Amino acid sequence: YLKAAIRYEGIQRIEYFPVPDAALRETLLNALVHRDYAVAAPVQIRVYKDRLAIWNPAVLPEGWGLDELLGEHASLPYNPNVANAFFRAGEIEAWGRGIQRIFQACRDAGTPKPRIRLAGHDLWLEFDFSTNYLRAIGPAGGEPYTEADGKTSVKTSVKTSVKTSVKILHAILENAEITIPDIADRVGITTRSVERNIRKIHEEKRLRRIGPDKGGHWEVLK
Repeated sequence: YLKAAIRYEGIQRIEYFPVPDAALRETLLNALVHRDYAVAAPVQIRVYKDRLAIWNPAVLPEGWGLDELLGEHASLPYNPNVANAFFRAGEIEAWGRGIQRIFQACRDAGTPKPRIRLAGHDLWLEFDFSTNYLRAIGPAGGEPYTEADGKTSVKTSVKTSVKTSVKILHAILENAEITIPDIADRVGITTRSVERNIRKIHEEKRLRRIGPDKGGHWEVLK
């Protein structure tokens, strides 16, 4: 389970995922189609701080190595019945283009293509997390970082943090009937802090309350 990293531009919420979902989806589909079901161990997914690894007990066609797997080839699934079921469901193509589709999804998302390791029947794909995702979460989940003058530096200024008022406005834009306790849970602050920030936003004429506490709603003005 992978959570998106989130940042805000004004009140616009922008999400970054560590690995392109299209590449991850194609990898898992290929793992199910080509795995050796005689091996009791399931497909394994390991999530690290900066990368994601997927292991599969795969069986390549006789005489194949990485060169053949990565090159242009015909579709030769190890489990043709499983592959046919996915093909009829419209989940995969019957052209042997799984690896190319994974690489293309990474290129389209501007992320590094995965590293592939083959040792016997052990096939590993390792995805490095995208730069945008790592920038959003910051090193070790700390302050966000950026690249300046060709060097990576940690942002420690409070200017890099998202303003609480912006988070509150975004929560209200998503649900005009949201309550103060719900805003507090959503933003991760106390109800008193929410009330204090809402008073400030109201004084700036960016927000107004229409109707009573129960049954009323918020209106963002600008």
